[in-house]
Amino acid sequence: MFKPLISCALLIFPSLLWASADNHSEQVLVESAKAPDQYTFNIGGFYANSDSYMVVTNPKNGGTFPLDFEDDLNLKEKQFLPFFEFTYSFNQKHNIYLDWKSLHRTAQSPSIEKDFQVTIDDTVYDVEAGISLRTTLDMDILRLGYGYDFIQGSNYIIGASIGLHTMFVKTEFEGDIGICVPDTNLAQYCDDIITTPRLVDNSVTAPLPDIGLYGVYEFSPGWIFKAHAQYFALKYNKVKGSLIDVRATVEAKITDEWSLTAGFNYYEVDVDYEQTLSVLDQEVNIADYNINYSFTGPMISVQYAF
Repeated sequence: MFKPLISCALLIFPSLLWASADNHSEQVLVESAKAPDQYTFNIGGFYANSDSYMVVTNPKNGGTFPLDFEDDLNLKEKQFLPFFEFTYSFNQKHNIYLDWKSLHRTAQSPSIEKDFQVTIDDTVYDVEAGISLRTTLDMDILRLGYGYDFIQGSNYIIGASIGLHTMFVKTEFEGDIGICVPDTNLAQYCDDIITTPRLVDNSVTAPLPDIGLYGVYEFSPGWIFKAHAQYFALKYNKVKGSLIDVRATVEAKITDEWSLTAGFNYYEVDVDYEQTLSVLDQEVNIADYNINYSFTGPMISVQYAF
């Protein structure tokens, strides 16, 4: 999990440490103190290579296994992912940023190969192998945070950030899906299954705080290298989650206001919510509702600053 974070750190720090030896840094610090506040809008897209799964229950033995949305449910693995970013830089060293990404996918599976059960709002839904199933997985990712430039030089900046990633996840299954009728016997969880054509959906909002480092290095007039790495892991009661967000881009200035950027982004988030069922006044762990999502891919955008 830490390899992408380490890789980005290796991208950020060699060039920035090299730049830190620049003997003109004091002059630039004086100049930067006169720099006006700036607003930056960045609109573009990723060509994302996505991997997503959720942990479900095997109805035959009660164990759990990962149900892969791309391999098992035919969701597209490669797809265009739009994004929008806004940054407000003020008082020479302070930055507030907001960005949004969206990936919505739907696919039809003519014949499911694996039996599985998933628990949503204390109801156990049963999907039998062989049925036709329509699956939707919609994800919107909102990132809000604050950054502080704690080192500035003639052609480089090093800063630290703190913020919040919030994922809005909607999972939807449509087909001949059964509902388990709980048994009073702890050895099994379904006494009977009622199967009818139905639509089963669930929406999860998963906020995860993050901390990170970022760097900016102008290696040639009008050509700027930027990188950031953000990470966090959290476990609280029945919820645990982690995220990694690593990005490296090169910005080419066209005019003082307009720029083109191209780069590479790695993003992974894992949210796990423990599912329990009350049986004979006992809390029985029947499954974990787990969404793991990651994408790796190139990105390109148009940027406007004023």
